[in-house]
Amino acid sequence: MTAITARPGIRQVRRRFPIRAIFLAMVLVLCLLPLAWVLLASLGVLPLDSVSPPTWSLPPSLGNYLEVGVAEPGFVGELATSGALAIVTTLLATGIAFLAAYALARSRFRGRRLLVQCCLILASLPVISYLIPLRNTLDVLRLSETFIGTALSETALFAPLAAYILFGYLNAMSQELEESARLDGASIVQILREVVLPTSLASVAATAIIIFVLSWNQVLIPLVLATRVRTVPVAMIDFFTFERELDWPTAAAALLSSLVPIAVFVAIAHRPLEQFSLGVSQQTEQ
Repeated sequence: MTAITARPGIRQVRRRFPIRAIFLAMVLVLCLLPLAWVLLASLGVLPLDSVSPPTWSLPPSLGNYLEVGVAEPGFVGELATSGALAIVTTLLATGIAFLAAYALARSRFRGRRLLVQCCLILASLPVISYLIPLRNTLDVLRLSETFIGTALSETALFAPLAAYILFGYLNAMSQELEESARLDGASIVQILREVVLPTSLASVAATAIIIFVLSWNQVLIPLVLATRVRTVPVAMIDFFTFERELDWPTAAAALLSSLVPIAVFVAIAHRPLEQFSLGVSQQTEQ
């Protein structure tokens, strides 16, 4: 009897599966089609409209990737600069945000909700709204056109977003282990290092991955505040602002070369991202 009644449900699942598969396939094609087009262009495989019937330029070649080094001699160094800047920004922004989020999550005052919402508002502001105050601050600190000044500027940009995300995790976390450690005489530093951080390590890692990707792709801050600190996004602008006609195959090769490191990084660190969710508890409303 149970098997008979279960058959309609199985049939419904089987009917829905092709629809979901078709929908996911369409989404996958729409997402990957631009990358496939860029990949073909980087290999020199382009449509030839001047002949009839239209055909493709063959065979594929890796010459455009070698041309990237000629058009932008410092491209490898710019990749290293982007990686170093993203790492420093991620460490600073995540560390500061973790401490701020923990303080907000364990505090009980009327303005807490407002501060949390302010973090979200600051994270939603366009980057250009940060440029003038950051420029003036760097001039006062004599950090203009420096690597550390750029890292601090990106930290100021991304820390509110990281704090808002981590607040959701820490606010929903049980405080029993913290109370037990406090009764055993542990200091706040010991509680953070030995209890809170290990418990929330997955959320901290997911937040750090997001900040790393955002920092890697940031273009306005290095472009405006530190012209001497050339990152990959800033270098990519040169491929699209040549005085001569745009060499699309070379630009496509440079674009894919800039995407490979971040794609490898996300592929390696995908597990914390799979567990990512804001997880904002109802306690935020209190």
